[in-house]
Amino acid sequence: MRFNSLLDHRSHSRRAWLGACAVAALSWGCSPDGKPSPNSLDITGASYGKDFRLTDAQGRERSLADFRGKVVMLFFGFTQCPDVCPTALAAAAEVLQILGDDGSRVQVLFVSLDPERDTPVILQAYVTSFHPSFIGLRTDLDRTAETAEHFKVFYRKVAMGGSYTLDHSAITYVFDAAGQLRLASRPGQAAAKLAEDVRQLLAVPG
Repeated sequence: MRFNSLLDHRSHSRRAWLGACAVAALSWGCSPDGKPSPNSLDITGASYGKDFRLTDAQGRERSLADFRGKVVMLFFGFTQCPDVCPTALAAAAEVLQILGDDGSRVQVLFVSLDPERDTPVILQAYVTSFHPSFIGLRTDLDRTAETAEHFKVFYRKVAMGGSYTLDHSAITYVFDAAGQLRLASRPGQAAAKLAEDVRQLLAVPG
């Protein structure tokens, strides 16, 4: 490649990089090295977690399209979960509190991994005990497994006395108002940090 052509190529590449950075800045802002810097794990463009078909407490089939225009926080768990599920839902409720009026533009969804025990009534009573706007979603065992696999959620039954519990991954997924998967919030992340990320997504047109 000739020297002038190399300069042109580098100039074009730099313009493209700056353009990408400007787009990223709409949601996150650019760090000194030009990379977006949310507090949560940025998984924009992930090939998984595109959509779901699940049922709410009223028996209606729901999908991501039903929540278009809102930032969606999605967590998989079960109502008899002793620790990570209540912790995640309490953190989600705190996020809404931190956001104030903007909290009405966020929808928290809790997907049951234990449809055998999590009836619609039990599930909805559980999630609304954390916040009245939260929605519980469920389906049959086969579709539960398919949905979990699509979202890369691990879970398995573990015998416990005469009953069982579940081991499961504990990631909160965050979708932007256009229904695109953007973030994965790890267990234990401070609600204030997650609220910062959600606020940035709320600033992006849906």
